[in-house]
Amino acid sequence: MGMSAHPTPAVPPDQAPLATRNDLHLGRRFFHLMNGVSTATVYALFLTHEQVIHVFGTIACLVYVVDRIRIAYPEVVTRHAQWVNRLLVRAEEQVRESAMIPYAIAVLLTIITVPKLAALVAIYTLAAADPLAAIVGIRWGRRRITQNRSLEGSLAFFAATFAIACAVLAWGTDAPRTAIAGVAATIAFCAAVCEVLPLRIDDNLTIPIFVGFATWIVATLFGVPLV
Repeated sequence: MGMSAHPTPAVPPDQAPLATRNDLHLGRRFFHLMNGVSTATVYALFLTHEQVIHVFGTIACLVYVVDRIRIAYPEVVTRHAQWVNRLLVRAEEQVRESAMIPYAIAVLLTIITVPKLAALVAIYTLAAADPLAAIVGIRWGRRRITQNRSLEGSLAFFAATFAIACAVLAWGTDAPRTAIAGVAATIAFCAAVCEVLPLRIDDNLTIPIFVGFATWIVATLFGVPLV
């Protein structure tokens, strides 16, 4: 009978990641925010569709490789970058892929498949509305919708998505403000409904793809051009 020649070294308990979904974990949420905002802003201002696919495709590959190294060599992270476990990694991610993998994949797929303005709404929503909803839900959530979702968090998600959609569409189109407001409210409502569904799929994957396609469909129905 064979045995693994290279067992994964154990991480000392006092240096292992401890945070869970129910913790504020502000360092991780800020990292989440900055990744999405920087990606969407660079795409909006500097890169063509083809360029952003090449650039972010490369970044997504690097994220995957680095995460596999983190899992395979936890002693290296413990020795040289303890802040990674403290600020960015959840307890359940110690021996499996982090949420950055579905995050990177979903952003790339959204960029590839939907028009630029729809992708921008989706990525900004993932970057800002998702962590905001989590923070509001953890700190002030009192009325439960599902086990892990509160009315207060969902309202924060709706408000942030509405503001993002209004800002992106006002920047990128010449549509009347009333039409933009109607599109934004519809997108935000659909996104908030999607966010509370008890799916056993990482919401870093579902949110941007759903919001991207919802923006594309709703804008088309309202006659708001996305190109």
